[in-house]
Amino acid sequence: MPSTTAIPDTRTLLAVAVEAVGGAEREGQLAMAEAVERAIRTGEHLAVQAGTGTGKSLAYLVPAIRHAVAEEATVVISTATIALQRQLVDRDLPRLGQALRKELGREPRFAILKGRRNYLCMHRVHTGAPDEPEDAGLFDPFAVSRLGREVKRLHEWSSDTETGDRDELVPGVSDQAWKQVSVTARECLGAAKCPIGQDCFAERARAEAGKADIVVTNHAMLAIDALEGYQVLPDHDVVVIDEAHDLVDRVTSVATEELSASLVATAARRCGRLIDQSVADRMAEASDGLGMILEDAPVGRLDSLPQALAGALRATKDAAHACITSLGPDRKEDVEGATARKLALSLLDEVHDCAARILEAFDDDHDVVWVSGDSGVNRTPSLRVAPLGVGGLLRERLFGKRTTILTSATLTLGGTFDTLARQWGLPASSQVRKAEGTATDKEPPSDVSQPRWQGLDVGSPFEHGSSGILYVARHLPPPGRDGLPPSYVDELEGLVNAAGGRTLGLFSSMRAAKAATEALRGKLEYPVLCQGDDSTGQLVKRFAEDPRTCLFGTLSLWQGVDVPGPALQLVVMDRIPFPRPDDPLASARQKAVESRGGNGFLTVAATHAALLLAQGAGRLLRSMNDKGVVAILDPRLATARYGGFLRASLPPFWTTYDPEVVRAALKRLDAAN
Repeated sequence: MPSTTAIPDTRTLLAVAVEAVGGAEREGQLAMAEAVERAIRTGEHLAVQAGTGTGKSLAYLVPAIRHAVAEEATVVISTATIALQRQLVDRDLPRLGQALRKELGREPRFAILKGRRNYLCMHRVHTGAPDEPEDAGLFDPFAVSRLGREVKRLHEWSSDTETGDRDELVPGVSDQAWKQVSVTARECLGAAKCPIGQDCFAERARAEAGKADIVVTNHAMLAIDALEGYQVLPDHDVVVIDEAHDLVDRVTSVATEELSASLVATAARRCGRLIDQSVADRMAEASDGLGMILEDAPVGRLDSLPQALAGALRATKDAAHACITSLGPDRKEDVEGATARKLALSLLDEVHDCAARILEAFDDDHDVVWVSGDSGVNRTPSLRVAPLGVGGLLRERLFGKRTTILTSATLTLGGTFDTLARQWGLPASSQVRKAEGTATDKEPPSDVSQPRWQGLDVGSPFEHGSSGILYVARHLPPPGRDGLPPSYVDELEGLVNAAGGRTLGLFSSMRAAKAATEALRGKLEYPVLCQGDDSTGQLVKRFAEDPRTCLFGTLSLWQGVDVPGPALQLVVMDRIPFPRPDDPLASARQKAVESRGGNGFLTVAATHAALLLAQGAGRLLRSMNDKGVVAILDPRLATARYGGFLRASLPPFWTTYDPEVVRAALKRLDAAN
């Protein structure tokens, strides 16, 4: 095992790695790698904006691997998307391991770790899903139904798979089918009690992660490990958060709970055969009462708790507590009985804790509560509760415990890191000096509660000013609430025709994307694909293969499309993607900022829009030879007071408001291909 001093420095290792993967040394990549190495050494947190083409994965993996091997430590890499996880585990890390083996003295070990629900539960496969009366027929794996066929296929796959990882099942199955062969952490019997615990896929994945130098996981697992009081990741002193622009949303999602009458009814059925019927009946009655109240409740945020709803929530909480008490402590029962009891307890705990949390939310300002439901005859209302902000949680339980590196192509909004730093719980404009006089460069502990961090923008290898044009359709009317205005459709048609297809249309709603598709399919000579026509992956593949094709869609396309080359030379956004005015969480956060004397619109709505605009614009240039246009049809980007903040969040393209200029540029690009 080489000592720290025997291992070459980060600069040398990066040069070896770049040569091994056939790349070229990039100034921004080297600057980022050395900043990551310095953060690991000093313990000061780091936020790095690294534009597409920088090679940021290598820039953080090389110093992370060096640290892990030298110190016999574990470094966790967290991503927001499965695509990046797969890139790291299937491509980047194996190639790096081979390339650096000689310099490191051994080949580094890598593992991927996901939530328990992502792995097949062999105990569930052998014993079946819980027998829930109204659905029992559906859960027969041999039933002649889509669900039955999927479950049958999962049973067959369980004999062949080596990992039990859902992502390795191709083609996939529905969530409903997967639930029949998997368990949550709360439902799991535990390796010691489970008769198949020795062969558990989830436990095996955790054991592999415990031996690894680098563990790749997702933001949800990182949040669970940090926020929920039980350890799911191996001990680690450094975490790298890639796709950090999504961190707040993913953590918020993990910390959001939902309560519905159907959930309460399911909990009543699960415990019905295990406890006195009269106690279980209280739970069923609570379900009926909650359902009646929610049916009449208007959808939207609750600023105060109506008396009738408060009564239904207290009845639900008390009934769940009574059922939990009636189940009593763990007993040495048979495996079947232990399984039924664990399944009942997990759901009862969920119902009790969520009801209690909603009742407490109106006594403090930490949580937001709203009624959620789909409109129409089959409306199924529920109550949701989410944290007003997650900065305090992250500051205490993530930044307060380990060195954290956050990176993305989009971290500076309005030209500064401070906007996102506040959401992460970091102080604004941290001025960090290098620590001195200690062997590790880490400062001794102090009473200062504010975490120390540094922001670094390493730029992009792309020449945005000469490779791309930002076109804002200043002459169009502001967008209204009645869908896509006819003038927007006409403008879009002219741009697509000038580009010869090659267009990614990013819309603020599915309704607008479909309206544009329907309007233009009859007018354009180019194929127009729309999100929902097929799986998103298949649509992007077809779009990339035929340069004359257009692809229209909504949110997942704003961040998930990587199509280099002439197939994509025009990115169109229909409007500034502000959150909906009636979005319960965004509106509550905006109100909270205003109550403290701040600008709620700029802090919440404009920040949300800036992040998505930057991500959308980032779809255009994906390789060094790419050229094209980002067109934003919403004139407010040019005319509104907040327009400057939003434009400062975009790449530094050459800007024009002249439709003739931009159409001529697109025609020249089309002719050159």
